[in-house]
Amino acid sequence: MASFTRYAGRAAAAGACASSGLRAAGPSSIGPALRYGRLGLAQSSPATTTTAAAFTASRIAAAGFSSSSRACVSSLPGGPSQGEKNRSAIGPFSFPAIALFVGTGAALFYYFQQEKAKVGARRAEESANVKVGRPRIGGPFELIAAGPKGSGYAITHSDLEGSFSLIYFGFTNCPDICPEELDKMGEVVDTVAAKHGPIVQPIFVSCDPARDTVPAVSKYIADFHPLMLGLTGSYEAVKAACKAYRVYFSTPPSADPNGDYLVDHSIFFYLMDPEGRFVDAFGRASTADEVSEKVLKYIQQWKDEGYAVGSAQAKERILADPSRKVS
Repeated sequence: MASFTRYAGRAAAAGACASSGLRAAGPSSIGPALRYGRLGLAQSSPATTTTAAAFTASRIAAAGFSSSSRACVSSLPGGPSQGEKNRSAIGPFSFPAIALFVGTGAALFYYFQQEKAKVGARRAEESANVKVGRPRIGGPFELIAAGPKGSGYAITHSDLEGSFSLIYFGFTNCPDICPEELDKMGEVVDTVAAKHGPIVQPIFVSCDPARDTVPAVSKYIADFHPLMLGLTGSYEAVKAACKAYRVYFSTPPSADPNGDYLVDHSIFFYLMDPEGRFVDAFGRASTADEVSEKVLKYIQQWKDEGYAVGSAQAKERILADPSRKVS
């Protein structure tokens, strides 16, 4: 039934087009044909008359239809009009294309946001690992600071907090290595002081307590930087300090103070921050310039993080406190 309806509609439209074609042809086209028809009727037989009339009608229909055929075809039922075609598609920016573009953009935005979050998490983890993964160097100790004229003053690890410290473990009878390292330490202290002031405290800790008495240490450090603080103590106290700083030394507990022997020990000096935490260690192969560059970098990082740095006043403060005097 639906097919028949569509067919009937098309036939009606075609008939309408034909009739409109006849109207479009006008008298100028119909007139000669009618005249020709009358001549034919007058001069021909009935059969010929019928044929001529049919031929004339077909020519009239063809003439009228050809002038408006395009308009008729475009208006036939079942075929989309130009307006409908324009509404169904709007070039390359169709609705499915726009939806695909928006969806892809949203997916890419989400992906890059997730990657950015992952990178931030990795950086935070790396920063935390740097802090947590520091070697456990340093810790509590109780030693004696060598003052002028051979007097001794009690000192603990807490007295070094507030400023950066460079700590070296050696012994006063060391022929060459210890003096060279202490001289290098003094150069670093002066280089830092030229930019930031006296904020690095140099410290010498004896790992030969049998021979390095308070007077011996006091005399020894006088040849080095004026801020140098010399420390010594009992064998057990020195051993505990060396253990805290992971320093190896070979002095036996029963060493003869008058004996002639060398002490094998670790050749490093350590940089500690104002909170008493280990920052870095520098060996004999590092030059004074190289050490100074690294120390300056660590100090700048400390300041950039908003932490305060105090002056290296441990020696002055301790030796000026009579309650600390032990000998």
